[in-house]
Amino acid sequence: MSALGANPDSPSQYARTKAQGEDRARSAFPGAIVLRPSIIFGAEDGFFNRFAAMARFSPILPLIGGGRTRFQPVFVGDVAEAIDLLVERGIADGRTHEFGGPEIYTFKELMRFTLRTVMRRRLLLPLPFAIANVAAALFQLLPKPLLTIDQVKLLRCDNVVSDEAENQGRTLRGLGVTARDIEAIVPAYLYRYRRAGQFTEVEHRLANLTARQKSDRHR
Repeated sequence: MSALGANPDSPSQYARTKAQGEDRARSAFPGAIVLRPSIIFGAEDGFFNRFAAMARFSPILPLIGGGRTRFQPVFVGDVAEAIDLLVERGIADGRTHEFGGPEIYTFKELMRFTLRTVMRRRLLLPLPFAIANVAAALFQLLPKPLLTIDQVKLLRCDNVVSDEAENQGRTLRGLGVTARDIEAIVPAYLYRYRRAGQFTEVEHRLANLTARQKSDRHR
């Protein structure tokens, strides 16, 4: 299991070590199959949960590099299904598969989706890479860093399945897996970040009803 963006020449240590891991796996097992997913989402993911948690307390969510970096989030259940199919096939052909979901989103679009899902309004603040590097230098000193310089480096490159992998069938679709989108999965576990949890929608409906009743009384 590697990651999209794995590259021995990347400025990011994360991407370089992923590439090194691929090389070492293949040195030990020449037929090893490498899987490179985009951002993996699911009930305990480190992406949507992180930003939904930030939205609870912070009035601002940063858009590093203007939020233009593209991602292709993939559901953990779909990745697991693909792994099962590859294991059942039992062919160690040494291929590299790239896994992404059915839709491509910019970082800004993912932040908007997260805020819409948790029903919170927050300022999305564009943050140039240079300023993000300065902020990351401070944040990475924390016991649990909100942001690191290496993560800023990763955000300079898109994280989507390549045309080559698509054309060669080295994708979820190529394996016969129907990928599920964030809209179908993420709301089922992000609801806990809403102001009143699973009762937030009821709270909103009651507030709207009360507002209409007050309006009717003043007519």
